[in-house]
Amino acid sequence: MKAVRFHEVGGPEVLQHEDIDLPTPGPGQVRVRVAASAFNAADNGMRAGFLPIPVVLPHIPGYDVSGTVDALGDDVEDLTVGDAVIGFLPMERDGGAAQYVIAPAQALVTAPTTIPLPDAAALPSVALTAWQALFDDGELTAGQRILINGAGGVVGKYATALAKRAGIHVIATASPRSADAVRAAGADEIIDHTTTDVLSAVGEQVDVLLNLAPIDPEQFSALVAAVRDGGKVVSTTAFMATPSDETRGVTASTVFVLPNRERLAELVSLVDDGALHVEVTRRIPLADLPALHAEAATGRIPGKVVILPE
Repeated sequence: MKAVRFHEVGGPEVLQHEDIDLPTPGPGQVRVRVAASAFNAADNGMRAGFLPIPVVLPHIPGYDVSGTVDALGDDVEDLTVGDAVIGFLPMERDGGAAQYVIAPAQALVTAPTTIPLPDAAALPSVALTAWQALFDDGELTAGQRILINGAGGVVGKYATALAKRAGIHVIATASPRSADAVRAAGADEIIDHTTTDVLSAVGEQVDVLLNLAPIDPEQFSALVAAVRDGGKVVSTTAFMATPSDETRGVTASTVFVLPNRERLAELVSLVDDGALHVEVTRRIPLADLPALHAEAATGRIPGKVVILPE
């Protein structure tokens, strides 16, 4: 089968598009014929060697995947050959940038039925990140207020939609380019961070500040003043410390997405119910994945890219 993998960490040039043996599922595993994998910034970090994920080399990236169950290992009871599935695969194991991938059965759920199967690869880790940030780390409940800094990104729009659905008042920062999409996701207030001082525009303090943007650390620290006493600061920007304010009881946490099969199944239901929109901005062939990594090495990749096997 065809796969893209790296035999050593380094720049995008270490990615090789090559033929490898078709893998066989072990106990508790299934083989998935890949419809698509999705690119995430962490794939770039693991390939470059600056994310502490203990991958075994050579490694196939692409931990978000969609496809069709092709073969079953022993002790798999709730999946059958032919099932359309999506999954957030263990990041240290081989991913879906290939024609087939071995996946733990417990990492997979039934795919959405209202969108194309390849596009469904764009859902798992980013939607799980949004949920975890809001409700696990942020502990938000109905009637509370959140400021989402960087709501125009993929995670930000999921977070906006999920928070609004939970009865939370959403204040979102967005550029004019993304404001309409953030508004469509359900934001109650939108602050144009390109022309407006965010802190002065917030007004009443919020219960949670969720940062999704690579802002200056001093700006991030200043935004903590928008959080009420006893509130929370949550961030997905693991490359810089998440600020707190211990004098006011404002705590800080940094999200590193965790697998959750039950939650992923619920997110699929929300997609099929029309409550969540799965964003796919580009679709590229597997052979072009090294070029995408090269693009990512020079700056952020906007939107969500899915990779289609030949």
